[in-house]
Amino acid sequence: MSEQERIYTVPLKEAWQAQRYRRSERAVMVLKAFAVRHMKAKEVSVDTSVNEVIWARGIKSPPHKIRVKMTKDDEGKVTITLAETDLKVEAEAKPETGVEKKE
Repeated sequence: MSEQERIYTVPLKEAWQAQRYRRSERAVMVLKAFAVRHMKAKEVSVDTSVNEVIWARGIKSPPHKIRVKMTKDDEGKVTITLAETDLKVEAEAKPETGVEKKE
């Protein structure tokens, strides 16, 4: 059996049912549960870039959905990383430096 890759948009809306100070923690749990359910995973690991996106706005307001790539190896371990399209968007969103001021 070979490695499987799939791109999903995972709804994290369920995390908003938790207390305000536990929403980002709950969002990570929802993401892992989604991976177990859809990829039939035995073990799930979340990449640090995905974790940073979830926690970027703090513990109280995680995103409502996130686009990720899930890769399953032969042993049943799923690794969750950001989808390539999101990486391009983040690179373009960085503010430009050295903009000249008009006088």
